[in-house]
Amino acid sequence: MKDITKKYSNGEITIVWKPGECIHSGICFRGLNSVFDPKKRPWITPEQASSQEIINQIEKCPSGALSYYKNDKTANQETNIEAETIIETVADGPLLVFGNVVIKNKEGELAHKHNVTAFCRCGASANKPYCDGSHQKIGFKG
Repeated sequence: MKDITKKYSNGEITIVWKPGECIHSGICFRGLNSVFDPKKRPWITPEQASSQEIINQIEKCPSGALSYYKNDKTANQETNIEAETIIETVADGPLLVFGNVVIKNKEGELAHKHNVTAFCRCGASANKPYCDGSHQKIGFKG
């Protein structure tokens, strides 16, 4: 499931969902349930809100499983986002890093993240160094 990528578009933006990265925090549907409804199929219906409302909600995704791009000529251009980096420890959960971060994996490949990235603190994630929600299953306290 890690390699699955699904896309949903309203014509102006395209929402990209990678279920293998999702930690099921519920932030998406609790914040904008007209667009993100896990009880419906498809569970993402971007025509139910403005593009800006969707972008604002996607930017709150702690795992990066949700992202978006604008459907215009500049969509494939690299974006340089300047932001202060803030690190927050979630009680009994992941370490959240807000802002730009570059993660180097064991093969030496670099992953550029922005907005919010959730890192595993419990050691049980199957998607290390990222959180996959395993802390809830094992009852992690910390």
